Amino acid sequence: MAIRLRSEYSLRMSIAHLASESEAVSFTDLSRNPKAVAARAAALGSLRVTHRDSPDMVLTTATRAERTEENLTTASRLFLALMKQDDGARSLLLALPEVFPWARHLDDEEVREFTVELLEALSDAAELGARDAVHRAIVSWRATARINADPEQLRDARRPLDDGNLGPVEVHE
Repeated sequence: MAIRLRSEYSLRMSIAHLASESEAVSFTDLSRNPKAVAARAAALGSLRVTHRDSPDMVLTTATRAERTEENLTTASRLFLALMKQDDGARSLLLALPEVFPWARHLDDEEVREFTVELLEALSDAAELGARDAVHRAIVSWRATARINADPEQLRDARRPLDDGNLGPVEVHE
């Protein structure tokens, strides 16, 4: 029963998230009718503004942005406090593969290192505004899991380097 409820909840949240992602206006719409676009953004909570020559932006209210910051700070502090308790740390380590299924390809020490690095990055994002730190931690540990999952890549990664030429590098995100 609990699994079914969690699945239904996850489905509802995914649908709500997709609905909010699909709401977008062009930068031209914003420049031509800023009051209507601002009203729509306020009504929806946030609104994607697409721009042909630049990255998309998100238009939101200051109150919503402040609450998002507050939520990130609260979650970050809560996770850091849990890590200081044996039971909390153990729970976080056990939950990590559920949140990041690819973590099953990390050994126990790597899972612990990933957890610590992720929580520190969340803290940096919340307390210092270093938003890219979380993304970097996830992407780099996912790359490690990808290498661990492929015996050929893992063998190549563990091979001693003969000279200073490391060869070409492929980046996957």
